[in-house]
Amino acid sequence: MPHSVSLINTIAAGLGLALVFGFLAAKLRLPALVGYLLAGVIIGPFTPGFVADAEIAAQLAEIGVMLLMFGVGLHFSLDDLLAVRKIALPGAIAQIGVATLLGGGLALWWGWSPGAALVFGLALSVASTVVLLRALESLGILDSFTGRIAVGWLVVEDLAMVLVLVLLPPLAGTLGGKSEHAGPADPLWQTLGLTLLQVGGFVALMLVVGRRVFPWILWQVTRTGSRELFTLCVVAAAVSIAFASAALFGVSFALGAFFAGMVMRESQFAHRAAQESLPLRDAFAVLFFVSVGMLFDPSVLIERPLQVLAVVLVIVLGKSLAACALVLVFRYPLGTALTVSASLAQIGEFSFILAGLGVSLGLLPVEGQSLVLAGALISIATNPLWFSLIGPMQKWLHARSSFARGLESRDDPLAELPMTTEAKYLSRQVVLVGYGRVGRRIAAELDAHDIPYVVAEQNRELVEKLREAGTPAVWGDAADPAVLIQAHIARARVLVVATPDAMNVRQMMETARTLNPTIQTVIRSHNEQEARLLTQETSATVFLGEHELAQAMARDVVQRAVSMAVPA
Repeated sequence: MPHSVSLINTIAAGLGLALVFGFLAAKLRLPALVGYLLAGVIIGPFTPGFVADAEIAAQLAEIGVMLLMFGVGLHFSLDDLLAVRKIALPGAIAQIGVATLLGGGLALWWGWSPGAALVFGLALSVASTVVLLRALESLGILDSFTGRIAVGWLVVEDLAMVLVLVLLPPLAGTLGGKSEHAGPADPLWQTLGLTLLQVGGFVALMLVVGRRVFPWILWQVTRTGSRELFTLCVVAAAVSIAFASAALFGVSFALGAFFAGMVMRESQFAHRAAQESLPLRDAFAVLFFVSVGMLFDPSVLIERPLQVLAVVLVIVLGKSLAACALVLVFRYPLGTALTVSASLAQIGEFSFILAGLGVSLGLLPVEGQSLVLAGALISIATNPLWFSLIGPMQKWLHARSSFARGLESRDDPLAELPMTTEAKYLSRQVVLVGYGRVGRRIAAELDAHDIPYVVAEQNRELVEKLREAGTPAVWGDAADPAVLIQAHIARARVLVVATPDAMNVRQMMETARTLNPTIQTVIRSHNEQEARLLTQETSATVFLGEHELAQAMARDVVQRAVSMAVPA
């Protein structure tokens, strides 16, 4: 077959098999990502039958990396990260350190070099953002405070890995790998200084110039009214900025694409940009995972089963236990700790990128890359199981362990209302669960009408700020009866659930009705079927986002049409 059609062969085989195996994985209630990786294994050089062009697959994977990182940057919210910074930042850094030590310790025990141990440990330390987001979405907790902690944690990990990808090539020679430059090696301080100067120059250019220029370009393209030009502008920005960053500043494609997404987020068309580029990002992301699967040698499962098991234990147990302990140290509930632990019990795209870079730089042995891929396949495949065990494990620990019950005890000063709280707040008040975008607007209306209220919120930092401002607030998950008791639900006249977390609403309602049978309840929902069930089961007033928006728009349209009508 002519060489000129190898690109078509690779794309056709990769996407076709990815569809088949992705569909089978979804039917088995596994992440579709497992199917994509298996598709790559099938067309890879280590299995019999058709073998795709590895060089072309690698270039397609590079485009996939660019678009994946562009998507991460496009959804990166500095405000969301700052809201959970006191736990996400130190927690993620400490967890990366623990996982790197565990993975690096294994590598040194196996006789690998210190450079290989460092790369291997780092590759095992970072979880997959793609897998995490899809898991949280399927559970309906992406917008909950626990979900925001997990996402913020992963954002910090991603930023740390971007920095590692930037620093690893110039440091490869020092670590025992292939140096980027021929000739005598430069001093370490000089290498680090030059690299950080290049990266700093690129970041400054993107933040100062890029955040003004690229939104302006996007606006000019939007004015043409052409949808295909808009999509082309978004994709061209992602790929061209990533390429230019590597050519001019010597930084990675990943960092360039990440900042392309960040500056594009500054535009008012950021949401549309994300939507328009999503199909192409998904398609190339699939090809990226397929190309990664092509690098996996299944024989490692037979030849090195104990090493594979050790890698999986580091990912699933080592990382997760470290994360769980860190969350509990910050005095968050056991349920939050278990959810964050399950979120991190896998590795993904950054691990693949880092392992591939380590091999190309001569730092990581090829079998190390195979072990990373084996750990990724197994950990991603088993990740839904760990999420499903959170509830039963929490109940079992509560029933069997006084220590676990003590972790949920309300000994935190933020979990109780101060004794100085005015009496008016503790009688006929409104209990407002959640102080996000919706909760803030409700609170503003209550303030405007001088109606007392108590906020129940899971964000510790936010509770501290509310108390400093003189607003009564109690910290904790309102599904826990102790939180509603501290908010004096027994004396309240209305319970307002302004958080989109519908999983625990029924438990909140049951607690509220038990302690206060006459209380009125108002609930927020985003799902029409869920809203209908809540109305039937709880007799609460349920506001459905899309329904209320449609009604408000319809009223406005009718009023405008009537006011403009010309009498006969």
